[in-house]
Amino acid sequence: MKLMIEVRGLAKSFTLHNQGGAVIEVMRGAELAVRPGECVALVGASGAGKSTLMRMIWGNYLAAAGEIRVGDTDVARAAPRDILALRRETLGYVSQFLRVVPRVPTLDVVAEPLLALGVEDDAARDRAADLLARLNLPERLWSLSPTTFSGGEQQRVNIARGFAREYPALLLDEPTASLDAANRAVVLDLIEEAKARGAAILGIFHDADARAQVCDREIDVTAFAPRAA
Repeated sequence: MKLMIEVRGLAKSFTLHNQGGAVIEVMRGAELAVRPGECVALVGASGAGKSTLMRMIWGNYLAAAGEIRVGDTDVARAAPRDILALRRETLGYVSQFLRVVPRVPTLDVVAEPLLALGVEDDAARDRAADLLARLNLPERLWSLSPTTFSGGEQQRVNIARGFAREYPALLLDEPTASLDAANRAVVLDLIEEAKARGAAILGIFHDADARAQVCDREIDVTAFAPRAA
């Protein structure tokens, strides 16, 4: 079966410009692969590089070396317009934090990934409404900007937005954090449904029970830590 997400020989360093240009190597030789219909968890202690690896796959961080393939795109070498196309058409991302334009209604925030693909307005908003209702966000909030919502409400908006489009690949960063039991169960169901339709999912799950329920295997990122010479 063709791989949907593949990382080979990946390395990352950060240059601390406010500390005399010191270079901190955080990752070397990272390798992973995620197939369609599979959910893989990144595990490791805090600071081991889980979020850094996710951000490189998403295209926010540049790799120092190596290859990142999502579908047919090599994220490590892709032009910015190709990264934007990848995010629009292939790769979804549910982060821990909601970043949206202020004053845009919640319903439009969730529908936006579908509208960007040219889906009819009514169909996009119907899908958004279905997800918001499923995630128990009161309808009275749908016309308001989510920038004023609680952390748990914002996370549910983030999740609805991430699952609005049936992306072939998904990155999930702590998708069940800050959620009550009922909404946690909804999110796990959404992940299972995405797997069933063939999505390749890579996630960070500090919730061990959630990880055990939806993840097919784990990758310990501490194996990619640079070794002293």
